[in-house]
Amino acid sequence: MSKKYERASLIVEAGKYEIGKGMEDGFELYSKVITNGWISHDNLIQHTRPDGTVVCPFIQNRRGLIFLRQGDYIITENDNERHACGEDKFHLRYRAIDE
Repeated sequence: MSKKYERASLIVEAGKYEIGKGMEDGFELYSKVITNGWISHDNLIQHTRPDGTVVCPFIQNRRGLIFLRQGDYIITENDNERHACGEDKFHLRYRAIDE
């Protein structure tokens, strides 16, 4: 039987993703993302480079590549592990703190 757990308090840094700010770890060709079937492409951020190629930004953590979607926040934990959280869930899971 499963037990219930409460998420432990954890202070993180987070920022809403913006293209061109160097927040991502890299880009992958959109065609490769779709062809490999890694993820659903709903709301996936697509950036068209000057040469016409379309790429998708991602961050990388111990679980692999996380492709960013419109409205995602990038969360950096104290150990520099990074995650993405959708805007729809971010404000339910995190609240701003005074420093």
